[in-house]
Amino acid sequence: MFRELRRNKQYLTNDESIDILNKATSGVLAVLGDEDYPYAVPLSFVYADNKIYFHCAKAGHKLDAIEKHDKVSFCIIEKDEIIPEEYTTYFRSVIVFGKAHVIKDINNKRKAIELLVKKYSPNEVEFEKEIEGSFEFMHMIQIDIDHMTGKEAKELAMKK
Repeated sequence: MFRELRRNKQYLTNDESIDILNKATSGVLAVLGDEDYPYAVPLSFVYADNKIYFHCAKAGHKLDAIEKHDKVSFCIIEKDEIIPEEYTTYFRSVIVFGKAHVIKDINNKRKAIELLVKKYSPNEVEFEKEIEGSFEFMHMIQIDIDHMTGKEAKELAMKK
């Protein structure tokens, strides 16, 4: 169902891909938008237990697209180093394919928010007040990962 990489020597292991997801602070979500045009939007996220979580407003293009068509992709670029003398780029990236939905269960929504807050504000002691203040005004979206591929430049792969 999902394509294999043509250059399979450049594959990252599943653990390497998860490591990138855990370290990255942003990614680009791609959905099927208005009039079936692709819509890609950068966002902050958190990865946990083969799922990706992010927040969004209770109305907007991203939410409308997810509610219309739940299949999405999510891309993280961990490394993008231009090497001019070699006419190439040393890159490392991960692409995730999955199905997205709004978390309806209040307890699961709270857990997802806490994961997100802890990732971006790990030293914040009083984030509970912030969560309470925004809880009713936002959705938490969960992407259930169906397929994940990590890839790196051949030059980086050869160094391993």
